[in-house]
Amino acid sequence: MDEILTSDRRSVRAHSDPSIFVSWQQAMKQAIRDGRELCNRLDLPPELASDAAGNAFPVFVPLEFLARMKKGDPDDPLLRQVLGLSAETESAAGFQTDPLAEKDSEPLPGLLHKYHGRALLVTTGACAIHCRYCFRRHFPYAQVPKGKEAWQGAIDYLAQDPSISEVLLSGGDPLTLADSMLGSLVDSLTAIPHIRRLRFHTRLPIAIPQRITSDLITRLRSTSATIWFVVHCNHAAELDEPTLAALERLIDAGIPVLNQAVLLKGVNDSVAALAELSMRLVDHRIQPYYLHQLDRVSGAAHFEVPAETGMDLVEQLRKQLPGYAVPQYVQEIAGDTSKRPF
Repeated sequence: MDEILTSDRRSVRAHSDPSIFVSWQQAMKQAIRDGRELCNRLDLPPELASDAAGNAFPVFVPLEFLARMKKGDPDDPLLRQVLGLSAETESAAGFQTDPLAEKDSEPLPGLLHKYHGRALLVTTGACAIHCRYCFRRHFPYAQVPKGKEAWQGAIDYLAQDPSISEVLLSGGDPLTLADSMLGSLVDSLTAIPHIRRLRFHTRLPIAIPQRITSDLITRLRSTSATIWFVVHCNHAAELDEPTLAALERLIDAGIPVLNQAVLLKGVNDSVAALAELSMRLVDHRIQPYYLHQLDRVSGAAHFEVPAETGMDLVEQLRKQLPGYAVPQYVQEIAGDTSKRPF
């Protein structure tokens, strides 16, 4: 099977203890797909979960991520990121389904060319975890080419533009692709002489750390291009020992790892939370890269933190942390030629 598809909404009841190792593929199959079940497992009232929100954007939470949540705490910062709430169904001015106008920068389905020298390939619609604030929660993944033959148009486009030296592999999550398919894609991209860097944007090492296998690392190290990983972690509680060990395996193999977070109300909108996240990252050689202002996607308005508050938080971080531990606070604006720093 070349791709793990998470769009199947049938609930898969997991009987295994998440502390017992299972393959990443099995972890995907065992993920919780129902908000009420998620609440039950955390000893919370099932009414907290909104069926309407879950129907609009399905819940998908691996047991590995669930194990880091505090039982009985409806305000747990990890739970808030993944539990569909009734607030998602409320309309909010300025929030839309395509907040970054990505369709305007799509020369081919699934290929985004917004910035000079870089292009982004949406490799799949599958993710290891469904984050409720995801700016692509309404993305038309059904239109995205899947598989080696379907990607050929994008590969041809990249080959014909020598100004492109870096390709970002995104999704969904590119690491939901099986090693065979991922390796084939990497080989096709690195066969283009002017493609010198591949950047993986992924949440999978955070959600299901056992995805970082020796086989995957060997495949990535064998390529001629420089490989970068940009992972997505918003709170220090996400960084348990198995997760940090997986990230350090990448670093030990010579693959740089950066982190990008999103500033989220009720998750990390405090100096203490942001400082703890940054220090836990740098203690394990992971570079805090970006702190994103929330992309104003429909269904996520309840996560928004005012930019003025964000700027004050970052200023306080600068007073507490060494410069290399302070992420750049940025906002992505539709049509801009780069991310806009505050």
